[in-house]
Amino acid sequence: MRIDILTLFPEIALAPLGESMMKRAQEAGIVEIKAHNLRDWATGRHLKTDDYLCGGGQGMLLKPEPIFAAIEELREEKTKVILLTPQGKVFRQELARELSGLEHIIFLCGHYEGVDHRVIEELVDLELSIGDYVLTNGAIAAAVVTDAIVRLLPGALGDARSAVDESFSDPNILEAPAYTKPIEFRGLKVPEVFLSGHHAKIEEWKKERAMERTRENRPDLLE
Repeated sequence: MRIDILTLFPEIALAPLGESMMKRAQEAGIVEIKAHNLRDWATGRHLKTDDYLCGGGQGMLLKPEPIFAAIEELREEKTKVILLTPQGKVFRQELARELSGLEHIIFLCGHYEGVDHRVIEELVDLELSIGDYVLTNGAIAAAVVTDAIVRLLPGALGDARSAVDESFSDPNILEAPAYTKPIEFRGLKVPEVFLSGHHAKIEEWKKERAMERTRENRPDLLE
């Protein structure tokens, strides 16, 4: 898989993707990740990438010219262009799995008040949001989505089960509580069922606690 991140702040996008599993996935040739500075496609003396809103209004908007030039240069036959924006479809694990099957993704990172809508109409295949809040820029969101996708690629985690046995593998139930050694820590003990060796009872306990955790933290998933 190849991922290109188009942003005014490539360092922000790449920083969390150069460590741990993301770094190893790139070194192993599982994924190629590049971040590009939008200003590289800007023209004029000041390499301007933004301007005031037509019709008035607060803030600045990313101009269409450098974005069109960048995407037209980077785009290939099977490329999917994704705009990171608070106005987009909410990103979920199911969508992460779908996107992990693509060959090439271009993440376009919004900034200021967003992008000229002609970019969305002509170039963008999917508008995507990582939650109902606003970030300083889309580079942070691009890093989050990239991490979620890359870890699903075959070989990225090392253990194929890791990407299956976790929260949102079932989109309606959170992951059950988990424990490790020591068996007792500061008077807090690992539940007895985990020490029983009875795998059927352990699985039953996990399902019950997963449901309890979902009701408490994410009741919306059960609606």
